[in-house]
Amino acid sequence: MRRHVRILLLGEPKVGKTSLIMSLVGEEFPNEVPARAEEITIPADVTPEKVPTHIVDYSETEQTDEVLRQEIVKANVVCVVYDVTQEETIDKVSSTKWIPLVNGGVEKGSKIPIILVGNKSDLRTGSSMENILPIMNQFSEIETCVECSARNLKNISELFYYAQKAVLHPTAPLYDPEDKQLKPLCVRALSRIFSISDQDNDRVLSDAELNCFQKSCFGNPLAPQALEDVKTVVWKNTSDGILDNGLTLNGFLFLNTLFIQRGRHETTWTILRRFGYDDTLELTDDYLYPQLRVPLGCSTELNHLGHQFLQKVFDKYDEDRDHALSPAELKNLFSVFPYMPWGAEAYSSVPTSELNHVSLHAFICQWTLWAYLDVQRCMEYLGYLGYPILTDQESQTTAITVSREKALDLEKGQTQRSVFLCKVIGPRGTGKSAFLQAFLGQSFTVRSLHYIKPECCPARPSLYAVNTVQVANQEKYLILFEVDVETEFLKASDAACDVACLMYDFTDPNSFSYCASIYKQHFMNSSIPCVLVCCKADEVEVPQQYGMNPAEFCYKHRLPVPIRHSSLRPTAQIYSKLAWAAMYPHLNGSDMSSTSFWLRVTLGAAMVTVLGFALYRAFARSK
Repeated sequence: MRRHVRILLLGEPKVGKTSLIMSLVGEEFPNEVPARAEEITIPADVTPEKVPTHIVDYSETEQTDEVLRQEIVKANVVCVVYDVTQEETIDKVSSTKWIPLVNGGVEKGSKIPIILVGNKSDLRTGSSMENILPIMNQFSEIETCVECSARNLKNISELFYYAQKAVLHPTAPLYDPEDKQLKPLCVRALSRIFSISDQDNDRVLSDAELNCFQKSCFGNPLAPQALEDVKTVVWKNTSDGILDNGLTLNGFLFLNTLFIQRGRHETTWTILRRFGYDDTLELTDDYLYPQLRVPLGCSTELNHLGHQFLQKVFDKYDEDRDHALSPAELKNLFSVFPYMPWGAEAYSSVPTSELNHVSLHAFICQWTLWAYLDVQRCMEYLGYLGYPILTDQESQTTAITVSREKALDLEKGQTQRSVFLCKVIGPRGTGKSAFLQAFLGQSFTVRSLHYIKPECCPARPSLYAVNTVQVANQEKYLILFEVDVETEFLKASDAACDVACLMYDFTDPNSFSYCASIYKQHFMNSSIPCVLVCCKADEVEVPQQYGMNPAEFCYKHRLPVPIRHSSLRPTAQIYSKLAWAAMYPHLNGSDMSSTSFWLRVTLGAAMVTVLGFALYRAFARSK
């Protein structure tokens, strides 16, 4: 929404430009009229649209052509005034002077809106509209024509209201007067709004959905008779606007076309702005990217409001009610986006079925990944889905929780976070990709990638895998990110994570030396816990070409002994141990394979639960 409106009055001398301004401000016709009125500012609280309005007069006798050009550039709308009793002033409006001067050198689509003002209507019987209509048909930037009288105050307030409206609710982006239909960008925006408002995805707006829409946009639902009247108008004027007593997309578009044709385009603009659109019919940055402060050392994750909203979205588009989204259903879900965010890599970063269908669990996993890695993008996506409108929340920030700083978690020895990032680091060929796919319950072979999912899988799986793990009877999200040490793991910032999984190959004698080097370079003096994983443990072990064997290295550096992993017989326990290490970094250096480690962690979790229950009882008694 604009922060102010600047109205410029132009026209031949003596047509009454100054008188119009003074009659508006003084609410009576002035006895003495100066050559030009000073700029007037009307405060926001006394204007219908609650926007400050500046009214600027122009006088040929007092101002230069250069000043005129500057004022035209600054104006949001121009009122071209003519004298209804003087035909020569009408001629000057179009063919010879004023409209060509205002928009003569401006590209089509960016022209300044114009209001034609026929003043001195008290001196003429009948209307001047017969002479004005051809001009209005010739110039699409003309919003309307108002006949008024500064002397008897006829239509003075209406004139400036229409001028304000031409700026705040412009017709040009919405409607093509020559074709008498909505413009493509307007159709696109209204189609998205219809899809979001169609809460059960049956392609019609029921009475309940229409009333939710009406209440969201205008504050109150429609009265039952008004609702029936609206549907009757649509039914009488369109062949497919009403279906099963509900409003179809074509009916919705027809209604908005009708609003505009009847001069009520502020109704359509109210709808568009409620759903986040600006004057160019693009979603605003304020709507898509609300401000969210994420201090250094904190992370972001979806909270219960975000989960509840996404579950409703999932249920809406699960048309066959099989508790999974097919590629077609997923495409339909994301039809309200300007592009498809769920690309080929997403299918290999979450646990999907062999038919490539996405369960609710996989759907939430992908959103968890987006929220953690790029919260601004996650909020953008929630905005496309209409989160603030459908949940009646101020913005998408209410769906996001910002964790406390990791340093504070480390100090207190506990965390409230539910999402953790693990970087899986090791030489190429170690088995990292298979490790990630096993986490998703998938077997990793080149043949399976091309045979099962040929139409959507990338040439190689995603570098990310996200799934849930059970930790002390709590469900946590673990994100695995694959890193090749030879090519990518060079900067200290690349080491940042919640837990590092240093992986070496059981069958490669040089593999462990990479892990030892990376550990010493990035993790030995950090608070990030490290877990060593020995891959291909089902094959024949070869000695590692390093100064000490992996077990000795771990003992020396107070690391847990390496955990053996086989992609042929993967177990969920190894991923739970990674999540444990991320949750309890203060226990870094403990032997996670020993009973004592798990006993300490379990007892710690139990103590937190008991303490919470005791505090709850104490609070209940105090009430």
